[in-house]
Amino acid sequence: MSHQLLSRALVSINWLSGALKTPGPALRVLDASFYYPAIRDGRKEYEEKHIPGALYFDIDECKDLSSPYEVMLPSEPNFAKYVGNLGINNESHVVVYDADQVGIYYAARVWWMFRVFGHKKVSVLDGGFRNWEKQGLPVTCEVAKPQPETYQAVLNPSMVKKFEDIEKSLRTKDFQLVDSRPEGRFKGTDPEPGGVITPGHIPGSLSLPFTSFLTSEGFEKSPDEIRNLFQEKGIDLSKPLTVTCRRGVTACQLALASYILGKEDTAIYDGSWFEWFHRAKPENKITF
Repeated sequence: MSHQLLSRALVSINWLSGALKTPGPALRVLDASFYYPAIRDGRKEYEEKHIPGALYFDIDECKDLSSPYEVMLPSEPNFAKYVGNLGINNESHVVVYDADQVGIYYAARVWWMFRVFGHKKVSVLDGGFRNWEKQGLPVTCEVAKPQPETYQAVLNPSMVKKFEDIEKSLRTKDFQLVDSRPEGRFKGTDPEPGGVITPGHIPGSLSLPFTSFLTSEGFEKSPDEIRNLFQEKGIDLSKPLTVTCRRGVTACQLALASYILGKEDTAIYDGSWFEWFHRAKPENKITF
């Protein structure tokens, strides 16, 4: 699978390596490495080595800085300004990767952010920086200085669920709700990182950890394997689906997986468990 152009959402390492040999203004590569808790410094590691031509996308900067919750979407103007300063316009083909050991982690969040703001040409690098290095491909410490571009962002609200939407769905069952965190945090047998909130889950949600969709080498699993993972949990991809996690990051992995199968309308609960923990009524939280 790692040697194929899997879909519009995934590009292989070989594809990107070839595309960078004759790079054009339409291709923009972003390093979205970020770590929580801060056991590693994504920006520092980017400055030390990254894919040639890649720019750093800081998820902790490109968010709603006024929100008390962890990683909420920025406004349309702020997203447009941020990505425009990275030399990206609405016609750019954006390829996102990160350096996490699992292969694909925060890259899926940035992929989803571009999609939610109306960008069509955005892909994730299958296997990530881990496998780029493993294949002995070039890296650099040189940081490119792009010419700012004009970017227009238009939010698609159907792809984002708010607290009130989840609260209503507890009664109406408007959509399937799936939690992408590790099962131990969902069930309360493992703590939440950082110690600020306790583990648990939203009533009625199903547990499907995001790592289930990745091979041990860090590549996305095959479409058939992805389909089976959803089916085994009783998730019907022909019906509305919303994904949650701790902060709206790994949830985007499931949006990516479902997109590969042709489902382009999977929504993300942006505030996820962190917001729900702080705002939901006690009877609407299963905590441990």
